[in-house]
Amino acid sequence: MSQKTFFLAVLFFLAAASPSLSLAQTAKPAWQAEWERAIELAKKEGKIVISIPASAELRQALEESFKRRFGFVVESVPARGTSVVRKIVDESKAGISYFDIHIGGSESIVTGMLPEKILEPIEPWFILPEVKDPKNWWGGHIWIDNAKRFIYAFQAYQTESVWYNSDLVKPEEIRSFDDLLSPKWQGKIAILDPRTPGSGASMWSYLRDIKGEDYLKRLVAQKMQLGRDQRLLAENLAKGKTGLVIGLTYYSIVPFLKAGLPVKPLPTPREGMYVSGGSGHLTIIRNPPHPNATKVFINWLLSKEGQEVFYKGLGQATRRLDVDTRGLKEFGVTAAKDTITLEQYYKLENQSEKKVSESRGPGAALARKLLD
Repeated sequence: MSQKTFFLAVLFFLAAASPSLSLAQTAKPAWQAEWERAIELAKKEGKIVISIPASAELRQALEESFKRRFGFVVESVPARGTSVVRKIVDESKAGISYFDIHIGGSESIVTGMLPEKILEPIEPWFILPEVKDPKNWWGGHIWIDNAKRFIYAFQAYQTESVWYNSDLVKPEEIRSFDDLLSPKWQGKIAILDPRTPGSGASMWSYLRDIKGEDYLKRLVAQKMQLGRDQRLLAENLAKGKTGLVIGLTYYSIVPFLKAGLPVKPLPTPREGMYVSGGSGHLTIIRNPPHPNATKVFINWLLSKEGQEVFYKGLGQATRRLDVDTRGLKEFGVTAAKDTITLEQYYKLENQSEKKVSESRGPGAALARKLLD
């Protein structure tokens, strides 16, 4: 073959190959094509409807950040878990499809939603590699339900669930949970009603586990004030109507902290504290009315960006390893990923389906017996 013939052959080969080479260079990964398609269809659906914890700060953060990012609406419904879960279950059984997603505490989901079989398996909705890869999450993917399909926990932290009015109480006066039994605090302690799912029930069942039922009987004899309105309990503490309140989390207290009122988290008593997922439990309602918007929201929520928005809005700590949560320590919240081992987590967690059955269920039964 002459040099000229060889040169022409090379040119012909490159010309013939260039379309396929160009295609190989520009072809999108399958996940990216799926993601872009989901966004396109979600914009046509126009919105997503989500149930979230009762926090005005979180609602504003989610709605503004998501719309700015994707251009369509998040319709969020802030409510206490027990009431909204009942509403979602009733609507679902009646064939009404309104909510796409519920995010909240685990107990109301485990006891209210799981038995009704109204939840979608979550993992098939994951698209983004940063969401799907368990290496981005402390502890990998953690599921609350025994089947490891329907309730995804994206948070894990230890929190100071006892708050005090610093004008009325000195933190050194309460170094142990036993100190709450002092006659000095009779009539001055309030608690988020432990007869219903929530952080009050979490603390109650934890105290039952570590201190026993007799301790709780003596605590009830302190003439505790019961409440189901978290904001009202926080307001009463800020105004000095109570000296201590058990079972409130940061997002209930934050308006009063920002106002400079005398409310502070009690340092961890020497008995230690349980590990919680707080309100960071994700579920998808079966046959969501806005499936593509649901897919987009879930992947955004569980991305680094979405987790930063959620944790800053609610004051609870994500499990994502690439989100810095150390600033929450100022407010009595310590991310599990920053302080404990995975083995300790599984020993101390109290929100899984197993723990709800073995610990929180009996704790709630005792609360009804003592407080009804």
